[in-house]
Amino acid sequence: MKIVALVGSNRKESFNKKLAVYMQNRYKTAEIEILPIEKLPMYNQDDELTPPEIVTEIKKKVAESDGVLFVTPEYNHSIPAFLKNAIDWFSRVDKVMTGKPVMIVGGTPGALGTARAQMHLRQILNSPGISALTLPGNEVFIGAIHEKLDESGKLVHEPTVQFIDTVMDNFINWINKQK
Repeated sequence: MKIVALVGSNRKESFNKKLAVYMQNRYKTAEIEILPIEKLPMYNQDDELTPPEIVTEIKKKVAESDGVLFVTPEYNHSIPAFLKNAIDWFSRVDKVMTGKPVMIVGGTPGALGTARAQMHLRQILNSPGISALTLPGNEVFIGAIHEKLDESGKLVHEPTVQFIDTVMDNFINWINKQK
């Protein structure tokens, strides 16, 4: 099973990037590839029919994947601009997200664990140009993430690990049902 991960942070010590790498290493039943969406140019309708090569490459990987894992921080109660930019590219011309199974996770030092950002992301993913199939009833909001990762970026808070294990199993099973 091939899952692509889209991380909404390009910060060197990003908690969400660490979370994505942790999930990539932990869940070997699925091959998780973290895509470099921070390298995408800003979406421009003038370029959508002849996009830069990086856009074509990333869109192809999304299209060929079995599912998409969004790992997002929360910026001003919403998602980061370059995550939205990637989604904008995905929504145009060949619309690679249509019908694609999606799982969303996110962590923040705050108490709400990206709940507002994920709410916005679910709205965006439900829009007509995207029409992704977001895993229902399995929200992963990791509050106080800075206290749940060790120095190497490994998630060490056992209740959170067990919860994500369950949600990841649910996601894989759900993808298999979509096939």
